[in-house]
Amino acid sequence: MEITASMEEKITRYANKVGFTLSTIFVINGSKRSTKANAYFSGFGKQKRITLYDTLINDLTEDEVVAVLAHEVGHYKKNHVIINLILSTLLTGFTLWLLSLFIGNPVLSKALHISTPSFHIGLLVFGILYTPISEITGLIMNYLSRKFEYQADAFAKKTFGEKPMISALKKLSKNSLSNLTPHPLYVFVHYSHPTLLQRIKKLKEN
Repeated sequence: MEITASMEEKITRYANKVGFTLSTIFVINGSKRSTKANAYFSGFGKQKRITLYDTLINDLTEDEVVAVLAHEVGHYKKNHVIINLILSTLLTGFTLWLLSLFIGNPVLSKALHISTPSFHIGLLVFGILYTPISEITGLIMNYLSRKFEYQADAFAKKTFGEKPMISALKKLSKNSLSNLTPHPLYVFVHYSHPTLLQRIKKLKEN
């Protein structure tokens, strides 16, 4: 499936408006695997490429598609991709550093009444004790992710429009059968994105 000339023109015009150098627009035939609609960009510098799922093109109007892309451009403009990359690298380094402290630690082996320290015992203890730490880091990463989503939504609203962004979110939420009213505590702990109602409320704020 290919995008129409009018959609390509709208995407290109928007990209030029916000200074987002765009080299190529791809379409993925995702409908064979899932009903999920999605869009993302890849690459850096002048070789940035936008990829659209055919489900996104089928389900949304041209303005709504551009609004979704404006949201993705917002992530790029706000440096969310780079920030997430840095945080993921630091988190991986922190995890490996903790693992190095556990591997072969005689104190941990004695706590389990094992006389000889070993890699396997250290790995087992690390898996048990790291669980609460991973829960804390997960909470922090989810909080930042939700904050980034709000910022990207605000960018799309400012540079393209509130109404197409809201209507696109409603259609995407409907197609993915998302829960409209999950418990706030569950959202705080598990959600990497704000709920539909939270995003719409934020978009409608002045």
